[in-house]
Amino acid sequence: MLTQPNYRDTYRNFAIRAWQPQDRQAAIALIGEVLQEYGLSCEPDATDQDAFDVETHYWQTGGAFWVVEHDQVLVGTAGYYPVSRGEKAVEIRKMYLLPQVRGQGLGRYLLACLETEIQRRGFHHIWIETASVLKEACRLYESSGYLPATGVETPRCDRIYLKKLQAS
Repeated sequence: MLTQPNYRDTYRNFAIRAWQPQDRQAAIALIGEVLQEYGLSCEPDATDQDAFDVETHYWQTGGAFWVVEHDQVLVGTAGYYPVSRGEKAVEIRKMYLLPQVRGQGLGRYLLACLETEIQRRGFHHIWIETASVLKEACRLYESSGYLPATGVETPRCDRIYLKKLQAS
């Protein structure tokens, strides 16, 4: 069975680590809770299928999926996997934080960690699809150098961003 590299980091009192199969239900519940907060629904057979089958969508494709914990409780998720939107491209997916941990710089730190890992792995382009109702996320991406692009592929999303990384 494929396993994900053992990613581990900390930010303040948060632990960021590689997702493990025992995280599946908690991660799915967290994603559903955040989507519901914004009036969106979790789509296990469509847009959110990757969160239900991390092994296939992330591990087997050369991506990664992480969880964020506070006091051993999942409070966030984030991942990326390679996509065919250009040479050496990935898409950041499922970057969600529960409301009680937002506003502390955690999202910005998590995004920076993803970018560092993506660049370290030799990718050059990062795509992010999102919904404009996720205003905080859109502001984060725009203030982090992501530029609006075209070509939204996910029905729930109406925005897409692209960031080109410097060659390392």
